[in-house]
Amino acid sequence: MKKILILQHVPYETPGCIENWINEKSYSYKITKLFNGETLPEVSGIDWLIVMGGPMSVNDTEKFPWLIDEKHFIREAAGKGKVVIGICLGSQLIAEVLGSRVYKNAEKEIGWFPVIKSSDRANSPLLKKFNNTETVFHWHGDTFDIPEGSLHTFTSRACRNQCFIYNERVLGLQFHVEVTEDLLESMLVNGLEEIVPAQYIQDVDSIRNGTSNIKRNNELMYSILDELDKLRI
Repeated sequence: MKKILILQHVPYETPGCIENWINEKSYSYKITKLFNGETLPEVSGIDWLIVMGGPMSVNDTEKFPWLIDEKHFIREAAGKGKVVIGICLGSQLIAEVLGSRVYKNAEKEIGWFPVIKSSDRANSPLLKKFNNTETVFHWHGDTFDIPEGSLHTFTSRACRNQCFIYNERVLGLQFHVEVTEDLLESMLVNGLEEIVPAQYIQDVDSIRNGTSNIKRNNELMYSILDELDKLRI
């Protein structure tokens, strides 16, 4: 029985289909809502750590002081060989604790855009169900440098560094393959002020019309989780 901890930064960025997968496996899990002041458990009590997205920056520690403890927690979890998955802000937090720079990307990327495998080396077992190009959901303004010793796996026209894998059990995803229709609508409602005319920002109608991509995105998220599930704890 795996014990999974999910860190949530804002009420509207939920685990999406990840929670469905956990329930199908009947694994034990807890969602720690950092925005509500909930405290972190002992790292020794978990097997997996999943770090969700959010609109804040990894550098916003004065406004969100709980980010400091969260970074220490992520560093400890990765150092102790736990499975660690970060999505969007979560991936940026992982990148920073692994020693990489996190900074504003040249372009915001919001909507359904393709990611492309960065090289033949990107054929990790964790990504074996991914085609060379996949249309996935994006909502980010920051990016990261690939941590030293990590496999750089996906890129896009707007953002070079979209995904990395460290030690085959730490995964940073800049994009949102966990997205469900409810999660997408929640992100739209709460982030509407970011939907402005720009090269890599789709309008609301285009984003909503892209829900046909959700099924494939969730298949990809499930495939990642299934592969990580094979690892010995």
